Amino acid sequence: MTTAIETSGLSKRYGNLTALDGVNLRVERGEMFGLIGPDGAGKSTLYRILATLASPDTGTAEVCGLDTVRDSRRLRTLIGYMPERFSLYQDLTVEENLRFFATLFGVSVRENYDLIAPIFGQLERFTNRKAGALSGGMKQKLALSCALIHRPEILLLDEPTTGVDAVSRAEFWEMLAGLRRQSITILVSTSYMDEATLCGRIAMMDRGHILALDTPQRLVENLGENLYEASASDMFGLLTRLRAMPGVTDCYTFGATLHVVAGQGFDPARAASALGSYGLGDIRIAPAKGTIEDLFIKLTRDGQQ
Repeated sequence: MTTAIETSGLSKRYGNLTALDGVNLRVERGEMFGLIGPDGAGKSTLYRILATLASPDTGTAEVCGLDTVRDSRRLRTLIGYMPERFSLYQDLTVEENLRFFATLFGVSVRENYDLIAPIFGQLERFTNRKAGALSGGMKQKLALSCALIHRPEILLLDEPTTGVDAVSRAEFWEMLAGLRRQSITILVSTSYMDEATLCGRIAMMDRGHILALDTPQRLVENLGENLYEASASDMFGLLTRLRAMPGVTDCYTFGATLHVVAGQGFDPARAASALGSYGLGDIRIAPAKGTIEDLFIKLTRDGQQ
């Protein structure tokens, strides 16, 4: 495989805020690569640099072998960029937006329609509707169609599923799987940890740093902790008591339950008995399988120590 995106020592500051701090990243051609992290992790800053919309303070970034600063004009014809916020023209219709972006890149809608047909086909009933009047899911599809209309080699998607319903999220990832079969390299960022498993490889980011990089499966396999799931009739009381219990390294909410990280000598039955002495009822503690979210919590916790 050949490299599609590569950064070396990439840093960017805004005043006293360090948005990126020495980021080294490599994405291979044809990959579906995910950037996973919360708001403020530095994902959008990295995207702006890769999309030639911002320059790094130090370090370098190359996309398709071209420097994002020195070769910015040439590079823009090879990139499709979909920013986090809907950035199309709200007062133009669906069709007008698509034709505008095609004209901007010197192509016609007809010559590249085969690439966007599975996506834009769902908008054909609304071609005369103003973009600002579309639902969140439909805006998402229009933005993706406009980003693809010039048939880019690299697709940069910054938080594309934020603010859309669960059905639209699932549909969007199905569309990305289809685009990957077209040999388009896709770099997609998200703060939804469950979406990480849909990528071939992921980089976990926080506070301008890459904390870990590998396939989702290998990252979880290397979690290397004793993890338990716990619940009780009084969940807040359980959380408080578990955090103070000897042998417990960490305890945090995880959906409707708690996840407990403990040392090697932790005994769930003994812990449940001890917790019952505090008046807690219906206590359940059982081994749990680690997830990407558990790993992210561990990495951020370790980084703050």
